[in-house]
Amino acid sequence: MTHNVKEIFAGEAPPAPAALAAKVRTLAPSMTRSMQRVAEAVAGDPAGCAALTVTGLAELTGTSEATVVRTARLLGYPGYRDLRLALAGLAAQQQSGRAPAVTADIAVDDPIADVVAKLAYDEQQTLADTAAGLDTVQLGAAVTALAAARRIDIYGVGASGLVAQDLAQKLLRIGLIAHPHSDAHLAVTNAVQLRAKDVAIAITHSGSTGDVIEPLRVAFERGATTVAITGRPDGPVTQYADHILTTSTARESELRPAAMSSRTSQLLVVDCLFVGVAQRTYETAAPALSASYEALAHRHSPRGRMR
Repeated sequence: MTHNVKEIFAGEAPPAPAALAAKVRTLAPSMTRSMQRVAEAVAGDPAGCAALTVTGLAELTGTSEATVVRTARLLGYPGYRDLRLALAGLAAQQQSGRAPAVTADIAVDDPIADVVAKLAYDEQQTLADTAAGLDTVQLGAAVTALAAARRIDIYGVGASGLVAQDLAQKLLRIGLIAHPHSDAHLAVTNAVQLRAKDVAIAITHSGSTGDVIEPLRVAFERGATTVAITGRPDGPVTQYADHILTTSTARESELRPAAMSSRTSQLLVVDCLFVGVAQRTYETAAPALSASYEALAHRHSPRGRMR
């Protein structure tokens, strides 16, 4: 099964005005340079662009009317008219008293208080963008598959490997059989054993990490339900994903590599999956959580640590 960006967003309702900037940040890497210019213009100056005709916006960005229309459709709008309405709504929201955005760029000589403020803003923006762009239909389908799974394998390397471990640990605590894999050989060896009713989850911000794609492909071919958590909905990993959960990320800088912000958005998606599964399996999940807390309680007491 092959996916492309148009297929991923086909059938969705147009994004709300507040979600437009998040959509631009998520999809910009997969756009042509001319489409990026249009997307950056509408996200950067919604009020100004809302006042332009399709010809005016094409002239402003040095592109063509066809490029403007294609960009509008890629962003989830049926046509340019719908995009203009969303831009007008976004402009109205921005003029209603919202605080101006702060820059997240961190300089080498920034005071530590500024670093804290900039990182906090960046994390908040990343989470808001991920929440705005997350497809809840796809999320619900993934939750359904996980809740009924015989076994769950989770693939991730580097920072994404830490997220894979976090999800596996959460699922184990509510009684599900979940295994995180950061070694490609071991991941493929385990993927070969997967069958229908099993679930395989690949976590890769770039969508092109070979050590994650290979085991997901094997799991897909074996009939397991497959899920991709990725910042690139058009990336190679989505070829083998039944369900795609798109994450957002803040702009990378010298002192803040992409792995930091991508991990933040991945952890939000992981928490959404976990809570959704816990809700679906509450009758068994709640006792399992209580049992795990009780089993570890002595390790958190002064007396327990002295033994």
